[in-house]
Amino acid sequence: MKTNKLIIFFLAIITSISFTSCVEDGDFDVPNSIGAEENSALQALLNTSGYSEISITNLKGLFVNGQVTEITSDIYVKGYVSSSDRSGNFYKEFFIQDSPTSPTTAIKVVTEFIDSYNKFNFGREVYINLKGLYIGEVRSGDGVIAIGGDRNIDDEVENLSINQTESAVLRSINTEQITPLTVKLSQINDSHVGVFVKVENAHFPSSLAGKTYHDSNNRFDTQRTLESCDGFGFTNFILETSAFASFGFTPMPSGGGSISAVVSKTFNGSDLVLALNSVEDVDMNGPKCTPLDINDFSVVVEEDFDAGTDNTNLNFPGWVNVAETGSELWTEQLFSGNGYAEFSAFRTGDAVNVGWLVSPSVDLSAHSQVFVNFMLAQHHLDSSANTLEVLVSTDFDGSNVAAATWQAISANIPTQADSWYQFKDGGLIDLTAFTGTLYVAFKYTGSGTDTDLDGAYMIDDFRILAK
Repeated sequence: MKTNKLIIFFLAIITSISFTSCVEDGDFDVPNSIGAEENSALQALLNTSGYSEISITNLKGLFVNGQVTEITSDIYVKGYVSSSDRSGNFYKEFFIQDSPTSPTTAIKVVTEFIDSYNKFNFGREVYINLKGLYIGEVRSGDGVIAIGGDRNIDDEVENLSINQTESAVLRSINTEQITPLTVKLSQINDSHVGVFVKVENAHFPSSLAGKTYHDSNNRFDTQRTLESCDGFGFTNFILETSAFASFGFTPMPSGGGSISAVVSKTFNGSDLVLALNSVEDVDMNGPKCTPLDINDFSVVVEEDFDAGTDNTNLNFPGWVNVAETGSELWTEQLFSGNGYAEFSAFRTGDAVNVGWLVSPSVDLSAHSQVFVNFMLAQHHLDSSANTLEVLVSTDFDGSNVAAATWQAISANIPTQADSWYQFKDGGLIDLTAFTGTLYVAFKYTGSGTDTDLDGAYMIDDFRILAK
């Protein structure tokens, strides 16, 4: 009995020491200002001759797959805290994104700090002195690039120590209002990891009625299905909640609305997930959304390319095929009776190939709602610089692509991770916001002399639907 009391006594002491050493502010208030010493350290970093800022995008470009890299240059990175461990849904980590509004990327910071929201609160502008720190993955192959304080024997990045965090991760006096990036569930991809996003027209399936965010039978994380209306159906996604989240046993709402959360990944990186900063970021008090009814729409432009002639330059009525740079054009291809359009830079001999394929036009003034849908595939794609863009124009003259104004639209473009020749849905893309006569274009960029850039993209089953 005495032994048990001694153990409890020492555990209480250890808990007290851990708590006071990691939490700066006993009442857990978010700091409104920073100390003179910390401000002096930040100003010294910004004013040190030879030090320069690197963007989060360029910093992530230093990452080498499967390796941890020490940063030896005199550089720092700036970002805005997009996650919060206040509710316990994040632990010994936080994300910083590149802008408080319309962010394009984010990166994870792993640290031995706990309750980091007391110092690195949501929206806080943070500067990180990168010299002597490391960039890599916490779990090799998880696909989440992180800044850490060391590497382990498995070539994985280790957490910043308390001392490293205090000396290298410096907050400014600014806390910005973070405006979530509005996305569809179908649009979320690896580029959004760490970004605070908002999904509208969302709800939890009826099968989860009465369930809580965390399942008491799970020792660690609980995954719940999230749904949103997307065109003529639903898109599903994973909402992941830690066993340590303070809101874990809060019932999930039965209505519909929006949810704002941080894009993250499962423990092994196999799936993208959403992780809540706070249950207050769930606003589902309205009715659930209803998908569009495809029977209300007509197909106004359609092409399955099955009438093509194998391995010839594409020449379908109404379609415009242009080689902007280089000599290669989009081609007609047939395989096992299925036709499709393809652009491949393989052995073109051109240092740069830029090829356009533009669809027949649609008069938007005649319709109240318009969507475009198509199937896409790739093969021999070796680099993200070998690209396919989907663009639209309302001032294209039918021949001169360079003179037109083109706007990129978000589509589910194949990547290196996709199987070769495997077509996937490019998404149902809403074009209703445009006015006038609209064209949809596919723009390929690659190289016939650089073997990293001579892959191919394929298009099939193109449809424009309207009502």
